[in-house]
Amino acid sequence: MKFIVGIARILVGALFIFSGFVKLNDPVGFSYKLKEYFGEGVLNLEFLIPYALVLAIFIVIYELLLGITLLIGYAPKFTKWSLLLMIIFFTFLTFYSAYFNKVTDCGCFGDAIPLTPWQSFYKDVILSILILIIFFNEKYIRPIFPKKSLKWIVFASAISCLLFANHVLMHLPAIDFRAYKIGVNIPENMEFPEDAQEAVYEYNWTFEVDGEKKVYTTNGSYPEVGGEFIEVETEMIEEGYTPPIHDFSLMYDGENHLDELMKEDKLLMVISYNLSKSEKEGWTEIQSAIEKAKENDYKIIGLTASGESDIQKYSEKYNLDFRFYFADETAIKTIIRSSPGLVVLENGTIVDKLHWNDADDFETE
Repeated sequence: MKFIVGIARILVGALFIFSGFVKLNDPVGFSYKLKEYFGEGVLNLEFLIPYALVLAIFIVIYELLLGITLLIGYAPKFTKWSLLLMIIFFTFLTFYSAYFNKVTDCGCFGDAIPLTPWQSFYKDVILSILILIIFFNEKYIRPIFPKKSLKWIVFASAISCLLFANHVLMHLPAIDFRAYKIGVNIPENMEFPEDAQEAVYEYNWTFEVDGEKKVYTTNGSYPEVGGEFIEVETEMIEEGYTPPIHDFSLMYDGENHLDELMKEDKLLMVISYNLSKSEKEGWTEIQSAIEKAKENDYKIIGLTASGESDIQKYSEKYNLDFRFYFADETAIKTIIRSSPGLVVLENGTIVDKLHWNDADDFETE
């Protein structure tokens, strides 16, 4: 049992540290996921939405520190109860999300390892078993360092987490796991390979035959049935290939200008998913980068999901004399975790991404 507890301790501790770190690397992204859970139709806790970022930082630091305290053997009673209560809550949440199809990506490992709700639920079930082993065998949890040093290790870890969280909030995630990371060519990542797997569907046709309802299943063709057609239900039985980038467009006046803009040698995108929720100080800070881009013949465009009234208001207020294009808000949030933020492209390839705090670092060569 001591050996089993030791293995469980290492697995649970390492997983909590990894899970906490990848979310701490991108707390803004995790806060978006929390807003989904808090929203109407999921948990209906909309009063928590304004506090999503603060809660996101607290949760991921707490998760990471639990992994550390478990591994080093600090406060085993507090640790085991915290682990148990946390896994009960998250197992319920992932089951609820999967069963009722509420949130399609649980966000357990951020963008590093996307999991479906069912995959996340099964992961939590396995974790629950490991945590129960630890919970009922606390006597085998022994410190691996001198007891006097343990609290200082936890304290130093907490301070490090806070400093790291502040850094990525004031700049950008240290590690970019998203589809729009530097070096990615957007058009290439939107293409379907010739041998790409297509989605396979089954069509369940309901007919009334001789006064009885009968269901006929085909792969798409209309069944030759002597009866009255009632309805058809489509079911995906095999998921097809989805390109890494599949929801990106640059709309203006009802037309998608993506193809022409991705051919620009020097393109600077000024991005804000919602102008009214953007950082006002940021618009002043990015002016130096915009002027530098103009002097070096960059094509400058804006990208937002806001309406025309907000675009006009902000363009006049901050002297933004370039055209704003429209895109899906979720896609814009995925591109950059800064509002406003700057993305530099060469022939469709992302060569740089800058938080508004780093606008002075914009280089034209």
